[in-house]
Amino acid sequence: MAGMGKRMRPHTLTIPKPLIRIAGKPIVQRLVEGIAAMCKEKIEEIAFVIGDFGKDIEEQLLNIATQAGAKGKIYYQEIPQGTAHAILCAEKSLNDKIIIAFADTLFFADFILDDSKDSIVWVHKVQNPGSFGVVKTDNNGIITKIVEKPASFISDLAIIGIYYFKNGLFLKQELRYLIDNNIQKNSEFQLTDALENMTQKGMHLYVGKVNEWLDCGNKDATVHTNQRILKFSKKQELTATSAKVENSIIIQPCFLGENVKITNSIIGPHVSVGENTVIDYSVITNSIIQANTKISCVNLDNSMIGNYVEYFGSKKEVSIGDYTVLS
Repeated sequence: MAGMGKRMRPHTLTIPKPLIRIAGKPIVQRLVEGIAAMCKEKIEEIAFVIGDFGKDIEEQLLNIATQAGAKGKIYYQEIPQGTAHAILCAEKSLNDKIIIAFADTLFFADFILDDSKDSIVWVHKVQNPGSFGVVKTDNNGIITKIVEKPASFISDLAIIGIYYFKNGLFLKQELRYLIDNNIQKNSEFQLTDALENMTQKGMHLYVGKVNEWLDCGNKDATVHTNQRILKFSKKQELTATSAKVENSIIIQPCFLGENVKITNSIIGPHVSVGENTVIDYSVITNSIIQANTKISCVNLDNSMIGNYVEYFGSKKEVSIGDYTVLS
């Protein structure tokens, strides 16, 4: 999660993308919870590969690991050199059984990890495979070919960015081989090259399939992900007891954080409102409003508004970063 999140600006100018909250929880926390739910065994350690995010962000990440019952570790990727390089930055944690996940990916699944297999690469069928790493498989679900962003059709099974390896040391060796021999594509060290080498050496990489793959790569995708998370959340998780709603209509599903105050408004469906935010005389649908924000006299849809924002207006769709005042 060391990237700068440029496609999510202005929201990533003040906070790393994986810590943007969706329905009250950071994206990366939801990812950790999803992975923990599919594991038979207790997760022992969670390693975060980050950039220079600052000590406050690091403490938040370590706290997410603690809440999952695991030890947290922080590693740094100071220069972006691709996915293989990023993973190898956590070299000391690449031992035994490991799961690797890219932190802007969420998923819905109803399976338990089969940790007897050499490796599992989770995929999802897509309409535009040229934008992803894709896999071909044999009749037993074993991967026979991996291609990063193919120029011609190879397969429509796209890698979603979650992987399991029974032997982390084997993966570490392949990553080190790429970097020591300067094997790059598009000026980056690619994890898919390491996976392809592993298949050539006889390791069986199986495909795993998820029910739904949710992207958080840009504003529109993140708002859509928020909609899907709200739809499948339990009702008791969605409204804090301290939230106050006066002379207003809440069309579920919506998330209302601690000390939210909504007056004279219609909110929902599919709206998340962060703690201490105040909304009045507004109609808001399908949007994410973060914490400590004040909104009045707006009519919004498909929007994201950050933390500590003051917005008084009427535009239909906006994307406003933290600490902004607009009237």
